[in-house]
Amino acid sequence: MKKSKPLAPLGSLIWTLLGAMVVSLSSLRAQDNSFGRQIDSLLHLMTLEEKCGQLSQISWQGVSKLGALLTDEEQALVRQGLVGSFLNLSGAVPVAEAQRIAVKESRLHIPLLLGVDVIHGFRTIFPVPLAEASSWDPDLAERTARVAAIEASAAGIHWTFAPMVDIARDPRWGRIVEGSGEDPYLGSLMAAARVRGFQGKGLLDSTSILACAKHLAAYGGAEGGRDYNSVDISERTLREIYLPPFKAAVEAGAGSIMSSFNEISGVPSSANRFLLTDVLRGEWRFNGFVVSDWTAIEELQAHGIAANRADAGALALNAGVDLDMVSRIYQQEIPNLVRSGRVKEEVVNEAVLRVLRAKFKLGLFFHPTRGCTPERETTAVLTKDHLQTALEAARKSIVLLKNDRSVLPLSRHLKTIAVIGPLANSKSDPLGPWHCAGKPQDVATVLEGIRSHVSSESRVVYLKGCEIEGDSVARLSEAKKLAGQADAVILVLGEGENMSGEASSRSNIDLPGVQNELLKAAIEAGTPAVLVLMNGRPLTIGWAAGHVPAILETWFLGVQTGNAVADVLFGDVNPSGKLPVTFPRSLGQIPLYYNHKNTGRPFSEKEKYTSKYFDSPNTPLFPFGYGLSYTTFFYSNLTVNRPKIGMNDSVVVSVEVKNTGKLAGEEVAQLYVRDVVASVTRPVKELKAFRRVALQPGESKTISFTLNPTELTFYDLHMKRVVEPGFFKVYVGGNSVDGLETDFEFVAN
Repeated sequence: MKKSKPLAPLGSLIWTLLGAMVVSLSSLRAQDNSFGRQIDSLLHLMTLEEKCGQLSQISWQGVSKLGALLTDEEQALVRQGLVGSFLNLSGAVPVAEAQRIAVKESRLHIPLLLGVDVIHGFRTIFPVPLAEASSWDPDLAERTARVAAIEASAAGIHWTFAPMVDIARDPRWGRIVEGSGEDPYLGSLMAAARVRGFQGKGLLDSTSILACAKHLAAYGGAEGGRDYNSVDISERTLREIYLPPFKAAVEAGAGSIMSSFNEISGVPSSANRFLLTDVLRGEWRFNGFVVSDWTAIEELQAHGIAANRADAGALALNAGVDLDMVSRIYQQEIPNLVRSGRVKEEVVNEAVLRVLRAKFKLGLFFHPTRGCTPERETTAVLTKDHLQTALEAARKSIVLLKNDRSVLPLSRHLKTIAVIGPLANSKSDPLGPWHCAGKPQDVATVLEGIRSHVSSESRVVYLKGCEIEGDSVARLSEAKKLAGQADAVILVLGEGENMSGEASSRSNIDLPGVQNELLKAAIEAGTPAVLVLMNGRPLTIGWAAGHVPAILETWFLGVQTGNAVADVLFGDVNPSGKLPVTFPRSLGQIPLYYNHKNTGRPFSEKEKYTSKYFDSPNTPLFPFGYGLSYTTFFYSNLTVNRPKIGMNDSVVVSVEVKNTGKLAGEEVAQLYVRDVVASVTRPVKELKAFRRVALQPGESKTISFTLNPTELTFYDLHMKRVVEPGFFKVYVGGNSVDGLETDFEFVAN
């Protein structure tokens, strides 16, 4: 490492100032704003160019080069104070060198803020967020985010561009894999949990990292499910469906927010003052900073609302975007915009204060590397505890979609088991998209998991059968023959790791390539069969649902994929996952989601002139909240403790759940509400609560949910949040379709 240069005369002043900040460090733990005057003092020492440098983030060029340090150009920008943040810079050695240059060789010695997309784990890769949402376990999501923060911080990362909290109702959209599905309530709980996990008990803890809820807003509502596409929705839909998870993230303390690529009703998010200032900072009192998505500010030109880079910069900064990711518009254009009067320096100052405040909260002024060392970088990852958490998360994320004739669980003593499919022995695909520092060698494949779980007398034979996206059918007859010679066949099919995620929208969400033909060939053998799906979105698997006896939805489960899948296949674990998103029967049903509105002519099988398709069933293949178990559950005795409530009351909804099968299991009991008559149309059902209950065979438990009037509110004709007098239906069951029903009345006090 290079020898540190002596500080310039101004350096002693800065370090004296920072010494004063250290004095206030203990009070910072108790009061977040105790350092305000010190940050203000630092701001007054900055030139306009240095201020704009703090608002500029660039992507590290050495990300793909092992042991690489900053390039000469990057070093020069840091020394000149023209960059305040790096994307993708991690690793103990390059982080230490970059911070050394920043705090020793730049004029004001301000440390760098380092961000990386730590989406579902750092080195220990957990199930993708959509899979983890299938656990319906926010506490688990908090724990996996905590592990991710511990590992990422050990590599010098201060900030993750997660959680992604976008609601997604169109499975064609590739980034559905990064969120928690279609429901704002479930999505809000998972968003808050992940923020708490990333940020821990406090950002001064060197194992905590800054969370960034993204993408504000309605990115998941892109027309046609096509990534980056336009969004045109009402303000009511925006506020009731797409914004709640962001509000939950803010209330959980998220330190940053990312603006989205898309426009909403004609205004791109990165220039949308209504979203970023009026709602985010005005209504929600958010006090963190906003970062653009990659070159999103520059892309305001392509949107057609900015004639040039300067226009784009002025629009974004004035709207409320504090940090410019990658485009360098703030660094290169904002100083002249301030001097010409198009942007007020006060606007720049506020943005700089927000960024400096985040660096201070992270303790970077006192410990720029935050305890990141080469030793910690290697010993803090893939620990026994982390892998155990990954296994628990993977197990709970698996959803049993079908189990005719109780094909599952399989006996581990079967003479011959055929494992077929292009994903059965894949080391890389189970990691899924955005797998950060995850490595294929860390993964237990499905084939490995099966082989490790069967008895020594069992023979496991494997055939790839086809490629994930290939068109060769040369080995289909071999697959049929192999299946016919086995006592059970396990087919591991689905998408490759890069078929979902950013820029991975699909116009056809069937099994890709010739996998459906491979499936049919194996099923024709007549052997008891199990389909193990690996994918990042709901798929249209109508043929499989009609012909395959047992189906497991496993998504992308991360490093413990094979062990978790085998645990479920052979009955060591009873599956308890529930779908966080609807599975359509066909592409033509999309968008399809449980909390839709009724029409003046609601769907009816008996009447022609109602809202439906005449060439297809109108119900989903598998509804939101659906998931089977190796046991069965029976719901009874649904009651409310009072028939009427007022504004100062609450209603307790109770139901008895009994395990009527022969195995112990866990059920996720779900409570939905419908506002029967309101001043504006309301969804047919809305998830309001759920509870996980563990039951032994024959055991019953009564579980209760408490509903308050605030949970019944909606936006009325005048866009005011209200609860109106009237009747509310209550549904409780194991998914959004099946369940018991009762009601109560809300009356105005």
